Amino acid sequence: MASAGAERIIALSPHAVEMLYAIGAGSRIVATTDHADYPEAAKLIPSIGGYYGIQMERVLELKPDLIVTWDGGNRAEDLEMLKKFGFATFSSSPKTLDAVAEELIALGELTGNEDKARQVAADFRAELAALRLANHSKARKKLFYQLWGQPLMTVSHGSWIQQIIEVCNGDNLFVDAKGEYPLVSVEAVLKGKPELILISQEQGNTTAVDWSQWPEVPAVANKHIYQLDADLLHRAGPRAIQGVEALCGAIDKAR
Repeated sequence: MASAGAERIIALSPHAVEMLYAIGAGSRIVATTDHADYPEAAKLIPSIGGYYGIQMERVLELKPDLIVTWDGGNRAEDLEMLKKFGFATFSSSPKTLDAVAEELIALGELTGNEDKARQVAADFRAELAALRLANHSKARKKLFYQLWGQPLMTVSHGSWIQQIIEVCNGDNLFVDAKGEYPLVSVEAVLKGKPELILISQEQGNTTAVDWSQWPEVPAVANKHIYQLDADLLHRAGPRAIQGVEALCGAIDKAR
């Protein structure tokens, strides 16, 4: 029964909001943070902050019985303060695709929606396994993932996006670069001769670099430059499967 779990939830990340809706607990979210915009109903939930900080007085007023926090996106001092106030918290910061399914189940237990959560997690795992199987023997294509344009930033081993690239059997130019989100030069990209360029579709990123001025790059010569939905690729929630499908589909076009 739903009543056995948390009834007043504050979700401090867009991906946690998506997970809670996916397991049938979205209607119990009383507050969230900026950019929590999926599903449509989530846009109506009041925001009490963002990466720059949380409005603590609002948290106290709302009297939540569960706060779903985000290690990567909430300020450490805010998380400490929530613990000091004695709130029940659950950290949702999945680092792997497989961890999304585990966290769906954990949230199901916290909200009393175990059955629904287990079903959603099982579907996620099955779809992920099918994508791995469908792509593992396809020809590898050398790619550059433009996470941000100015400064030019990409993804490396250990990053969320790199895991998606691996499912699709893509060959990331900068997989061995230092740090999960390294800064790179345009020259280094040109020297790597990527066969496709993937650009995360965020305002300011898609127009930051005009790759067409380097026709000697295979991705440019063959028109294999694709813009991908950042929300599907960067949020560690159930829709990550759609992000994997989109990225695999772009690599397939280059194949």
